Parts: sequence; structure tokens; C-alpha cells
Amino acid sequence: MLWDIDHTLIATRGVGREIFGHCFELVTGQLMRKQAAVDGMTEPVIFRETAKLHGIAGDRLMFEAFARLSAEQHRLRAGELRERGHALPGAARVLAAVAALGHVEQTVVTGNIAAVAQTKLAVFGLDTHIRFPIGGYGEDHDERAELVRTSIRRTSRILNTLIDPQDVLLIGDTPADVKAALDNHITVLAVATGRSTTTELRDAGAGLVTADLQDPSPVLEALTGHG
Repeated sequence: MLWDIDHTLIATRGVGREIFGHCFELVTGQLMRKQAAVDGMTEPVIFRETAKLHGIAGDRLMFEAFARLSAEQHRLRAGELRERGHALPGAARVLAAVAALGHVEQTVVTGNIAAVAQTKLAVFGLDTHIRFPIGGYGEDHDERAELVRTSIRRTSRILNTLIDPQDVLLIGDTPADVKAALDNHITVLAVATGRSTTTELRDAGAGLVTADLQDPSPVLEALTGHG
């Protein structure tokens, strides 16, 4: 089972953007005047497109420096993240409900780099049931669909079993999450807890859509089709 993080399980309420801007300035030497679109995008793409808006050709080495700073800043500002951000309603309950099934591996597929993903979930106590080593992260690839494939490959290797895409469920809040699932022929449950409405998520191709995660039933019902 693959979870998106931002606006699916948590909201940083501006702290994430502030950290991005701070690290961007440290790496590029320029104040971030504008940030590229972030919804559904991976961190390398957001960094590269933001750099482009400032007339900077952001390369991989520059992004790697940015990523190291971002990981450090999220750790240093964990207290602030906890105070200003929050876990979305029902997030802890649904993670625990899935864990109680006993046969479902939960991990994340996120545009965040791995270190930031772990910090974000740990800050809000949502890391207990997540197997981070089998996830897919921003540093792995620019494209979210490839992050899904990365996670499936890692899961297959670590569990020493072939993972059938039909046995995978992805939960996310953006059309990009929906597309990543459809591109890999896996089931997606879209949650309208971000900027996309239920209608927009259905129009993107999501067959299963829920307003939020306050009731774990939609997630548990989606899993019933996976044995």
C-alpha cells in the first residue's frame, strides 16, 4: 500500500515552503521570489522549475546540495513543523486500522526526499506503521509513476516475493497521484484533502474517491479487492 504524504496525511501550513525558500537561497545565492507548482510534483522538478523562474539552470549537483540542506532544515525545524502543521484528520487512525489487518505492507510514494519524508511523518507520530525502505522518493526519479515502480521493485526485493500490481493500492490527493497509479495499472483511492476536488479527481481517472480520511472505511474497502 502506497501513501502520498503532503495534503494526504499531513499539512505543513507554510513551513515546508519556507524551508524550500531558505535552502533555495543558500544554494543559488538568490532570494526565492516565486516557487514553481508543487502539487503532485517531485522535489527535483520543483527545484529545477523554480530555478528556471529565476534564470538559473539548476543541475543535479545543485539539487543534491539543496536536498542535503532541506533534510537538515526539516530536522532543525521539527518543533516548528509540529506547532504550525498538523496531521490530517483520521490519518493516524487509518494507518493503524490498515496495520491491524496484519497482511498489508504500508509505505510512501512521495515527491519528498526520503529524509524529509521520514521527518515529516515522525513529527506527527505517523511513522510507526510505515516501512520507509520500500518506498519511492523524490531523489529516486523525477516522475511519480517511476517512483511507484521503484517502490514495487524494492518491496519485491526486500520481501523476496514478486509483487503483482493488482495487489497494490495507492492513496493520494492530486491528479498526478491518480496518473501515477493508472500508468502502473494499480488501484488508486483519491482523497480530496488537497487542492483538487472530488470531481477533479474523478475526471483525472480515479475510480475510487473520498472526501477525507476521517472514516477509514473507504481505505479498508479498497483493500478488500486486494485479497
